Formats: sequence, C-alpha cells, structure tokens
Amino acid sequence: MRKLYWGLIAIPVSIAGRVMGADTLTFVASIVAIIPLAGIIGRATEDLATHVGQRLGGLLNATMGNVTELIIATFLIMAGELELVKLSITGSIIGNLLLVLGASFLLGGVRYQEQSFNAKVAGMHSASLALAVVGIMMPSIFHGAAPSATLVEEEIISAGVAGVLIALYISSLIFSFVTHQEMLTTHHESGVAQWSKKFALAVLVGATVMVALESEMLVHSLELASQTLRIPKLFVGLILVPIVGNAAEHSSAILLAMRNKVDTAIEIAIGSSTQIAMFVLPLLVFISLLVGKPMDLFFSGFEIAAVGLSAAVVSLICLDGRSNWLEGAQLVAAYTIMGISAYFL
Repeated sequence: MRKLYWGLIAIPVSIAGRVMGADTLTFVASIVAIIPLAGIIGRATEDLATHVGQRLGGLLNATMGNVTELIIATFLIMAGELELVKLSITGSIIGNLLLVLGASFLLGGVRYQEQSFNAKVAGMHSASLALAVVGIMMPSIFHGAAPSATLVEEEIISAGVAGVLIALYISSLIFSFVTHQEMLTTHHESGVAQWSKKFALAVLVGATVMVALESEMLVHSLELASQTLRIPKLFVGLILVPIVGNAAEHSSAILLAMRNKVDTAIEIAIGSSTQIAMFVLPLLVFISLLVGKPMDLFFSGFEIAAVGLSAAVVSLICLDGRSNWLEGAQLVAAYTIMGISAYFL
C-alpha cells in the first residue's frame, strides 16, 4: 500500500498541467493520481466496515465511489456531453458487474479454493438490476416505436421512469436495513480496525473529495487528450471513464475478496451497479432538467444489450452462493469481449 502513495505526486502534476493548458498531461496525471487515492478509500472503508458492519460498509463504499461518478457525469452534462454521460453510466454498470466482481472472484478464488456469500443479498440485487434494465429498455423502445413523439412527451417518460426507479431503490434500502435486516445479515469475523471510526470517515471523505477534483480535471482534458492519443470516444465513455471514476470501489472489492470478505465485495460491486442504475442515473435525469440540458433515457441497442447480458450472467453465477476463480475469469472474459467490441464500434 505504501508504494502506491508515491502516485500522489501526480496530484500537483495534474494541477500544473491544468494551469498550463496541457490537456494530455492533465489527463494522464489525473488517472495516475486516482489510483493511490482509490487505495486510501479502500483502506478507510475496510476499517469503517469493521465498525459498522460488512453490509453497511459495502453500501458506504459503493456510495462514496458513486459520488465521484455523479460528479463526473454532472460536469459532462454541463458540458453538453449527454451521450458520453449515458455511455459512462452503461460502462459503470457493466464494469462493476463483470470486471470488478470478476476480478474479485478470480483473485479471491486463487487464494481460496471456494468462497461463499449470502445468495439472498445477491439475488435481491439481481432482481433490482433486472427492473433497472426494464427501466432502461422501455423508454428506448418507446423512442423507436413513436419517432413522432414530442420533446415534452419524451421528457415526461424519462422523468417518470427515473422517479419510479429512485422510489424502488429507496424501498430496497428500507427492506435491507430496516424491515428485513436480520434475514440479510451475514455473520462472520470482522477483524480489528486499525483506525478509529471518526478518523476513517474523515480520511474517506477527504480522499473522495480529492478523487472528485481529479475527476473534474480528467473530464476537462478528456476531449483534446482523446484526440491526441487517438482513443475512440465510445471506448472512452464506455470503458475508460467508468474505470477511472469507480477506481475506489474497484480496488476495495478486490482487496476484500482476497481477504475472504466476499459478501462485502459483492455489496460493493453488484450494489454499486444497482445504485448507479436505480439512483445515480435517474438523479442525473433530474439534474439535467435543472441545468437546462435535458437528458433522456434513450439508450442504443449496444448499451441495452451490454447491461442486460451483464445482469443475466451475474445472476446465473450468483445463484448458488458460492464462487471460484473460474467464474471470475468468465466474468472478466465477458467484459473483455464487450471492451473489444466497443473499441472497434
């Protein structure tokens, strides 16, 4: 972990690049700076999870990671990059489901022959994801079936679906942490925290603020840097931005799985995808309306297929409540296939 801290040197480098107007330098330095910050967030979250419980700790990690995603997307909306926002949201969902969960199962499975987790929790998230896929699909189907619909009608449909998704997400939190908490609680050794709750929370918030700062500079330099480095914009939106924006939860989930805390890793990976699809995306619809740049919920066939297939594959793998390295490799392979397709699309 300490070796990663050397990457914090990239923070002043990215700031200097921003001041000098060197977009490519800012772009690369911002990516490098987020890596150690993600490690710090992971360390703080693990200690917090010891204090507050693994499931609540996983939810906290996913939420803090998605705050960065929300900030990046808000800046993109204000810049008028609405399609890039939808690509980044799609990329975040499939990245968490396939890459993060896959890497967690893979590396955890290398250390432990087989790992077990609460299948009820994974099943609840899978059901929520299925509904989120419906929420993404139906407005897009309407858009294709009624091309003559007015802009107002399209905005009403997008806002209506967004409101339903947010309401259901809040209901799922009440179900998990209030009405059915005991049923979904996983009992296992939580370990000993090295940091106090207040210090870990302060570090978590501070590191998240720095990630948000670096993310803003990343977005600002994205356009020119992608042209200079000749990276397709679809690939940037679907793969690169989500990986960087969710770096914190990525590293946390993998490290926790390697310590045989698979339930928390699942809560981070699948829980984060659920939160993005059912809360962050709908919230962005309302934010776009507030800033005067309305964003609809009309996704391309490629995006719908990517999210739908990812949710289906994860649901199948999580049915038995057990994981191994091969299942992890299968998820990572599925993500790689989608990434290759996005690069040449």
